Amino acid sequence: MSHTVTLEWRDGRETTVDVRESETVIDATERAGLGVPYGCLYGACATCTGRLLEGDLAHVERPRGLKPDHRLEGYVLLCVAEPRSDCRIEVGAEIQADLVPNPWK
Repeated sequence: MSHTVTLEWRDGRETTVDVRESETVIDATERAGLGVPYGCLYGACATCTGRLLEGDLAHVERPRGLKPDHRLEGYVLLCVAEPRSDCRIEVGAEIQADLVPNPWK
């Protein structure tokens, strides 16, 4: 069993990836050769932050890199998230920047 996950970048690009049962979104994007940012792979650094637009995802590990209010706003950590349905997710480095403003700007 798998779920179709549509990934959307802010520059207008869009692609889909099939995510297998018990597979994280990041693992599926790596298998498909897509350029989705990630770092630690265990939910701490938040480099892989995405924003769930439609569908249902479950964090299979505690998403330590997200504050509770960010989770309520639909942000997810794709390295520890497995889809429970077909999903649409906004991805790209800009998503993490929404949560952690750059003090040097």
